[in-house]
Amino acid sequence: MNEVAAGVDLGGTKIQAVVVSDGKVVGRARRATPRTGPDAVVEQLAASVREALDDGGVCLSELAAVGVGSPGSVTRETGSVSKAPNVFGSPDEVPLGPAISAALEGVAVAVDNDVRVAVMGEFRRGAGRPYRDLLGVFVGSGVGGGLVMHGELRHGRGNAGEIGHTTVKPDGRRCSCQRDGCLEAYAGRMSIESTARSRQNKGHKTKLFDIMERKGRDRVTSSVIADALDQGDRITTELIDEAVEALGIALANAQNLLDLQAIIVGGGLADRLGEPFVRRVEVAMVKNLRLPDQPPAVLPTELGDLSGAVGATVMLEY
Repeated sequence: MNEVAAGVDLGGTKIQAVVVSDGKVVGRARRATPRTGPDAVVEQLAASVREALDDGGVCLSELAAVGVGSPGSVTRETGSVSKAPNVFGSPDEVPLGPAISAALEGVAVAVDNDVRVAVMGEFRRGAGRPYRDLLGVFVGSGVGGGLVMHGELRHGRGNAGEIGHTTVKPDGRRCSCQRDGCLEAYAGRMSIESTARSRQNKGHKTKLFDIMERKGRDRVTSSVIADALDQGDRITTELIDEAVEALGIALANAQNLLDLQAIIVGGGLADRLGEPFVRRVEVAMVKNLRLPDQPPAVLPTELGDLSGAVGATVMLEY
């Protein structure tokens, strides 16, 4: 890897940036993800890199490259991203890499799928280090995955590891991809929010949105969900129960097919709910395994909310 690099994790609610020098994080920054379109996202993403540089005492001129993990389908050769409505407001293609490069005075920018990048962070620097065959499943605004086989990240034709859009309930809840019954439609935070609103509009009571307003948020974040669970909110509890069951089915299907050594469960929601959530997902998975006495190791992330940003710098090494 070049001596100084920046990594950015672009998510539906936050932009996390780090600056790494000689393999160590020396600066970091975090900003809210705008909801007003691609131009605003690019502006804040570039600003987060500059802020992380300032935090690390590094000049832009010293920065060799920037790695970015973005939701959606990524064309790595061009740095373009499509099918990411949770971030850009539409599924249309966005020339993310070139736009960020222009905003940072021509610094080289590499873009890959956010979860694949985060999986590389955990594989090389975190919980996945002991393993050669693993799946990372990151539960945040949506649900994404990354697959490492024989020590190599699997890209396929650009969508390898997209476990969030595997079907867990035929003809089930509508997903943001406009298909029905996807894992993301049950475990993704944005779907949890929209389902809770729908149930509230039908007369069911929930504390979820009161908590959101008290915390000064304009969307249901992971901390809002965690607080609602702590307060025993029935709707939130039911929705998280459904998320756990859906994750259990999806992970078991992946394990039955691939016979993995480990599965890492991370992302904003999973990291916030912590070890108890991961263990519940493990239990739900095991009961759906063909060989329940030979389960994979099911692990929380080691890098936490820096998995994606650190992974984006790891991506620049390969």
